[in-house]
Amino acid sequence: MALGSAPPPRPPLVLLHGLWDTPRVFRRLEAELLGRCPELTLLAPHLPHRFGAVPLRQLAATLAPLINARFGPHTPIDLLGFSMGGLVGRLWLQDHGGASRCRRFVCLGSPMQGTLTAQLVPRALLAGIADMKLGSPLLRHLDAGRGRLQGVACTSFYCPTELTVVPGWRAVLPLGQRHALPVWTHRQLIGHPRALAAVAECLLAPG
Repeated sequence: MALGSAPPPRPPLVLLHGLWDTPRVFRRLEAELLGRCPELTLLAPHLPHRFGAVPLRQLAATLAPLINARFGPHTPIDLLGFSMGGLVGRLWLQDHGGASRCRRFVCLGSPMQGTLTAQLVPRALLAGIADMKLGSPLLRHLDAGRGRLQGVACTSFYCPTELTVVPGWRAVLPLGQRHALPVWTHRQLIGHPRALAAVAECLLAPG
């Protein structure tokens, strides 16, 4: 960068909510981020999951045009997914070309390796939840395509003691940094001040 020139603009940040949530779940994180970086552009789209009935591939296909409509097809972005939203974001990265434009991907309590709490859920009724079973076809598909994430800076945050992603240590990506947060529950990952501070520092770090 030439002396006296302005730093490059910070990429916009896309926030993806989880199951039984709406974009409102990010209100505390948004306040933390904007308090530290008022110029940050945020997008938190609504993903209509119908209580887990919508397959995650369908949600990812819904996400792709929402990002393009807001930022165009080539603008670099950062991406955070909370809970199920992390899997939707990973599908967008690996299956919809998102990895080519994503600088940083942060997962927060996302069942990247599945969760025991989904094991008995019938796919015929709740396909989106069934996608999160241990060893599901969707998770095997994502694992086979993990190489597409090589150019993205990946970070996983998880809670070892939570009861939504069980066991909690399965909420990590197959590559990148992994951090256990000093909280007790799944919901505290997106609401506790210590968790918010750690996630905000990661999202706003230079790079």
